Amino acid sequence: MADTSKTALPLVDFARLRSAETRDEELAKLRHALFTIGFLYLVNSGLEETAAELHGSLPGLFALPAEKKQAVAMLNSPSFLGYTQLGAEMTAGGTDMREARKPIPQRIKIQFDIGTATEDAWKEGAPTWTKMEGTSQYPDYPGFKPLVGEYLRRMTDLSTEFLEAVAESLSLLRGTFDPFLGRMHRLKLIRYPPAAAGSVGVGPHKDSTGLFTFLSQDSVGGLQVLSKSGEWIDAPPIEGSLVVNVQQGFEAVTGGVCPATTHRVISPTSVTRYSIPFFQGVNYELTLDTLKVSAAHIVSKIPVSDDAKKRAVDVPSEFLSPLYSSLGEARLRNRILSHPDVGQKWYPDLYEKYRQQTLV
Repeated sequence: MADTSKTALPLVDFARLRSAETRDEELAKLRHALFTIGFLYLVNSGLEETAAELHGSLPGLFALPAEKKQAVAMLNSPSFLGYTQLGAEMTAGGTDMREARKPIPQRIKIQFDIGTATEDAWKEGAPTWTKMEGTSQYPDYPGFKPLVGEYLRRMTDLSTEFLEAVAESLSLLRGTFDPFLGRMHRLKLIRYPPAAAGSVGVGPHKDSTGLFTFLSQDSVGGLQVLSKSGEWIDAPPIEGSLVVNVQQGFEAVTGGVCPATTHRVISPTSVTRYSIPFFQGVNYELTLDTLKVSAAHIVSKIPVSDDAKKRAVDVPSEFLSPLYSSLGEARLRNRILSHPDVGQKWYPDLYEKYRQQTLV
């Protein structure tokens, strides 16, 4: 049983969501947490042991010889999957993502990106963004691939069940969000080495992979969430829990009524921090125009809250920008600017186009 006494932030009990006797009461908590607060802890998910085992493998994973990690470098992958060394990823700066912006280094972390098992989605004539949905690279680390595969399978099932509960919390049919789900989900395995006091491991951002993020933290802490009152709130680790936040895909589906959660990570100063976020995928074929029609019945069910203070200091959502033909194009631009070395290798024309935009 998770110790939930460490925070006043909203908690949703997944076991109670699964029980007919307590489901309605827990659905009401879920509705409040998502649409009034914007983030939550999910406890009693059933993934506690698998998550603990995966966390236990991370020190050995990141201690692999450099040549083993570089053998699966993200630079090898047009799908942006693989190993990223310290300082190789960028966080976008600027006040409005719909205007010109300049990427600045702002991430003090090392990571492996892995996707759910899939064949390469791109075929001749398909949109370029489909190249992001491809096969993963696994390092030479005994037992690692099956362990990650098990975690991905179980997280996929849990996130799908969670999405059905979100629909029910809005008095919608359980399969309401099925057309908005993507073909591929992603997992990051992240190491934050000790840094100077006040260093930002990841700057303020909104997750742009899909619908919801399910984060398994270690015991170190450092995650902060921007509240609807415009203040940074600590989200301390609760053993066995998952921190769930809204991504830009769900924000787009809801027409911006349910904003994606802006968050950041303050780097540890004397110890190493590990985290494992799972990103539930969104259907990249979606466009803002089609969403206005296909999701209108969803938007009408969502309670609107006053978050004027948060909007004044928030990170804008690129998925709501009219500049891009689809969510897939917006996401590809994000990846190219976040990983310029991968962008230059696999998408040189688009890299130059987006780079020029940032210099305007």
